[in-house]
Formats: sequence, structure tokens, C-alpha cells
Amino acid sequence: MLLPPIIDALLHPTAFPEDPGSITLAQTHVSYLIFTDRFVYKIKKPVDFGFLDFTTIDKRLFFCEEEVRLNTRLAPGVYLGVVKICSSDGSIKIEGEGEAVEYAVKMKRLPEESMLKRALKDGKVPEEVIRRIARVVAAFHAGAGVNEHIASFGLPEFVSKNTSENFMQTDPFVGRTITGALYERLKSWTEGFLDRNGDLFRIRAGGGFVRDCHGDIHTEHISIVDGINIIDCIEFNERFRHSDTVADMAFLSMDLDYHNRRDLSKAFDDEYFRASNDTEGAHLLDFYKCYRAYVRGKVEGFKSMEKEVPEEDRLSSELSARYHFHLAGLYASRWRPTVIMIRGLSGTGKSTLARMIADVTNLAILSTDNIRKELAGLKPTEKARARYGEGIYSTEFTERTYIEMINRAAALLKEGRSVILDATFSKARHVDEAQRAALEAGARSHIIECVAKDDAVKGRFRKRDAECAMKGISDAGWDVYLKQKEAFEAVSMDIMVNSERPFGESLPRLFEEIFG
Repeated sequence: MLLPPIIDALLHPTAFPEDPGSITLAQTHVSYLIFTDRFVYKIKKPVDFGFLDFTTIDKRLFFCEEEVRLNTRLAPGVYLGVVKICSSDGSIKIEGEGEAVEYAVKMKRLPEESMLKRALKDGKVPEEVIRRIARVVAAFHAGAGVNEHIASFGLPEFVSKNTSENFMQTDPFVGRTITGALYERLKSWTEGFLDRNGDLFRIRAGGGFVRDCHGDIHTEHISIVDGINIIDCIEFNERFRHSDTVADMAFLSMDLDYHNRRDLSKAFDDEYFRASNDTEGAHLLDFYKCYRAYVRGKVEGFKSMEKEVPEEDRLSSELSARYHFHLAGLYASRWRPTVIMIRGLSGTGKSTLARMIADVTNLAILSTDNIRKELAGLKPTEKARARYGEGIYSTEFTERTYIEMINRAAALLKEGRSVILDATFSKARHVDEAQRAALEAGARSHIIECVAKDDAVKGRFRKRDAECAMKGISDAGWDVYLKQKEAFEAVSMDIMVNSERPFGESLPRLFEEIFG
């Protein structure tokens, strides 16, 4: 990777005013971020994307100062100031002597484990933490700047300009990351909502609900250790920051839904509206959550088409775009969780496919392999000393396992959370029972069946045995596969996936079928 000379020089310990310890570099499309053990130095790239212009050093200094000023509102102990990067006698130093050749925002480095996104992944976010975030955001909005100019950004004609731009920019994505039907439905719903609620938008603009907000509140930008710190406010374009307060909080609410924590998004919404005493704002929540989800789908769609992005990352962005557009569609209609049943014989790749879908969508995975051993008091990787049809693999224990899996799924669905059921589902009645639970919860259900030829499956078992250590938790082998095959009952399915081919080839079609 060819770096500008200044950035390359900053990767050496002598460039820092303190002992940096380790030095790592990360990039966004607009910034270089240099991480040391204690600090982060954020340097703006000399780019012009229309919505931002950092092409001169004076502009970069101005926006560095704006970044510190604005972010001090929600992360006062994190943003330490703007520092000069100086050149003297051919060497580059931060806070050194000589001519300033660049500027950087200096920040306290927040531990990765303190970020809300990481905590959600680890399943360690109590509801009270989310409610505390809601109170922080509500208090911030109450004190945020407001004037006639700021208020104009919440008028229906301005909001309409933003939404129309989104649909214009995503028109090339139709058929790739969003279906034509969903695109037209969202466009019609958005335009209709603005037409029907124009007076409400005007009342809120005139009533002080359109303020100088944050503009980018989501799980990657919130630290929940040592208080609540919300970083990375949008400093480069007031158009993306001046908005209705509901539009600002809706980003985090949507992102919690994206992380499959509908229970936490409801808690956040409830606490925010209580703390802000905003009695009418809830009427705009789904509109702005739809808008936020659509924008994220647009951004991911752009990334999926960038040739400089690695192919694997382009696929991930394409799938993320599809799922964000799916969320937008839910806000424009009625929230319904999803149940995905992935069935098939052992060795056909069910668990691998389940993990790949969950990596993008954050759907909870409930696996009979895992639940069976949990019910038996075994560790996930511990071998069960039982043959097919005996012990924990007896008909009675298998029945108990499926009942437990479906009960757990029903509990998650009741919270509005979506699930993947990873199981053989060899008996049609187990499929029927799972579908019944989905129907009772008002959820959509889909059945995916993984298939492969016998020779391919046998080869997988041989490879697994040769490695002498299973990475998964299934005890199944070739003999079990043959017995499963004899008892495997046909069901009506939505999609069949041949696991002899890379799942990456099937995922776009799967996402279109399930989330289109």
C-alpha cells in the first residue's frame, strides 16, 4: 500500500511526543487513523467528495477544530484537541517544532471491548445501559443548538430532497442489492408519508425539535465503559447533522434492530421519548428508521461496487445492503421477525451456512447439536458416548431437543428477534411445529435445505476424521449420515442449496429470496 510520505513517517516511534508503544494504521475513505497504545491521531485526507472538501490545509485545520468542538458535546474526555504535525530538518513530528505541514485530531484511545457494538456481539448489554444511553442522547438534544437556519433542515421540502436523492442514487442498485418491487414500495411509502405529514414536520421545525445534532449515532460510535461517550459526530457537512431529534436517535434504534436486538431498541425508544418528553416524535420514528436503514443500504451498495475493495468484502457489503433494505421495508409496513430453518443431513454444511447468514444479519442461531449436549450436561465439543438412536440420540431425547429449540425460538420471536434454526429436521412434523411457532409469533418463515452428493459428504467426514479434532460440535459421521438418509422425510421448501459449491455463490440468491 503506497502511503503519502507524511503518513509513512508517522508510523515510526520517533514521530510522537510520547512513547507510542505499538503503532497501527487504519483508513476510511476520508481519514487516516494512527493508533498508539494510549491515543488516536486522526488526519483528514485531501479529498473532495462534493459533500465534503478537505483539499487545502486550511480547510483540514478548520474541520479538525470543528470535529473537536462538536464532539466535545458527547465525548468531552475523549477529544483532546487539534495538534500540529511539523517538519523540521527533514523529519516529521507530531507537536514538534517548525512548520505545520498537517494537522490531526488527538483522541484518547477507547478500548475495543468498551464499544457498544462489541458488547452486543458478546451478549453483554443490560437493558439499563441502553436506557442510560437514551437519557444521555435526550439530554444532549435538549441542549443542542437551534435557530431558524437549523430549523429549515427539518422542513418537509428539505427532508423530501434528501429522500429523493437516496432513491435517485440507488436506482442503479435495483436488481442487484434491492428488488424492483421493494424499491418502488419504499419510494411510494416515503413520498406518501411526507405528503400526509407535512404539517407535522413544519410544526416540529417551528417548535424547536430540529437541532444541531450528532448525525451518526450508532453502535460503533458508543463507548459504555467509564460513562457513556458517543464519538465521531459529523463535522464536515451541516446537512447531515442538522435534523429532527428523532432522525438523530433513530439511527441507533435502527442499528440495534440490525444487530437483532429489537428488545433493546424498544427499550431505547421508550426511554428516549420519556426522557425527552417528546409526545409527538414517536409518530416519526418508523419514517426516520426507514430513512436510516435505506441510507445504510445505499452506502453498503456503493461499497459492493468499488473495485478496490477485496472481493470477499464486496460480497459482504452486497448482502449487508440487501438486509438493510429489508429492514427499511419492515419499517414501512409492519415489523415481523424471521425464522430461517436450515435443514439437511449431517455433513451437508448446514451449520456453515447458518454462520455465514448470521455474520451479516446478526440473527440468533439455535442449533440442535448445541442444545442436545446442553440438555445432557455435556460441553459443546465433548463427544457423546452414544450410538445413533440411543442415549442422547434416542427418539425421546431428540424430541426433547426439538421442543427446547422451538420454545427458545418462540421466546426470541416474542421479543421481535429473528432466528436461524440449524437442525437436521428429518421429520416433517418438526418442520410443521417450527412453522406453527413462527405463525403464532407473526413471523415470516423460510426453509432452506442443504444437499450434497454422497461422495462429497463422505469425503468431508474422512477429512474431519483425519484431522482428529472436530471444529464443530456434531458427533455425526458417515454411518449416521446413511441412517439419517433412510429416515429423512420430504417437506415443501423455499430454497435448495448445493453445498458442493461455495456458499458465497448462493448467498445473493438466498438473501434476495428471504429478505428481498
